[in-house]
Amino acid sequence: MGLPPASSEAGRLSLRVMVCGTGFERLGPKHHRGIAMDYYVGIDVTLELSSLCVLDAAGQIVCEAKVASEPEALIGYLTRLALPLTRIGLEAGPLSQWLHAALVEAGFAAVLLETRHVKAALSAMIVKTDRRDARGIAQLLRMGWFRSVHCKSPPAQEVRALLVARKQLQAKMRDVELSLRGLLRGFGLKVGEISKGQFAARVRMLVTGHSMLERVAEAMLQAREALRAEFSKLHRAMLAIVRTDEVCRRLMTVPGVGALIAVTFTSGVDDPARFRHSKDVGAHFGLTLRKYQSGETDITGAVSRVGDVMVRTALYEGAHILLTRAGRFSALKRWALEVAKRRGMKRAKVALARKLAVVLHRIWVDGTSFRWGSESLPA
Repeated sequence: MGLPPASSEAGRLSLRVMVCGTGFERLGPKHHRGIAMDYYVGIDVTLELSSLCVLDAAGQIVCEAKVASEPEALIGYLTRLALPLTRIGLEAGPLSQWLHAALVEAGFAAVLLETRHVKAALSAMIVKTDRRDARGIAQLLRMGWFRSVHCKSPPAQEVRALLVARKQLQAKMRDVELSLRGLLRGFGLKVGEISKGQFAARVRMLVTGHSMLERVAEAMLQAREALRAEFSKLHRAMLAIVRTDEVCRRLMTVPGVGALIAVTFTSGVDDPARFRHSKDVGAHFGLTLRKYQSGETDITGAVSRVGDVMVRTALYEGAHILLTRAGRFSALKRWALEVAKRRGMKRAKVALARKLAVVLHRIWVDGTSFRWGSESLPA
């Protein structure tokens, strides 16, 4: 990209473009560093390089750069700017939490921006590039048109990594079982309904006398056994966390809530104080209805399904267990059954999942356990 001629307005502003080891750097019009002014930094994070844009309070570009997506590189570049940075914004993503934590630890006022809001705000751009995204993020910070996202603590992120890995192994184990069933079905061999413990023996019995099928089935059963062994290790690690977590044990006093649901909820919420009201938890995890109203149009849609899908799924499973399996009756179950009579079982489970989010958060904040009387039912 060539520089504009000296006679042009851009040339008179003496823009400088220089290539450095981490990418391009573009400095805008000269700013007087002695003058008190607010500066905002937008960072569009990618795997290798992050695009940065620094704006002043008037919305003028101070500088733009590409910097390695490493905490040391970002902190070093921002420090060398020697500007009073009011706020630094990163769109929430896989690397953003790591970079955000490092920036905060280094003393910068960094915030994570909610992805949906950033996408909606930047959707009007005809040309989308990382550089333009960084500019847009900086403008959102300057105008205050953004919604910050909670950055989870390292312990919560570690628990979440454990839960995700456990879920992946469980899914792969199920895939192997379904694949085996499908392969054998083509030869008229039906596994049928059988417990997980008897699955391998049943498959081996069916393929006896079929040399090729024996070889294929044995290979897949060995893979299944390896997955099952590793899954058991992670499952035991999850149970060990719950045993030593007093909050999880109290949450498990709620009917329908087991160890997995309790630890999924606590790792998803992380800090209960970030919700001013317990009723906000259900909305945060996408269990409230969508709403569209404009003029004479007023539409109430399905649940929003925004937020953490793992927590939302756990709450729904807890509601299903409470309605269909929990033996002891409670005011919570009675309320859900009344909803089921009016609106159907599926909607009752969603409503109960939303109510469970309120109950679990209230128990966490109050330091109490579930009360089985009518007073346990939240408003």
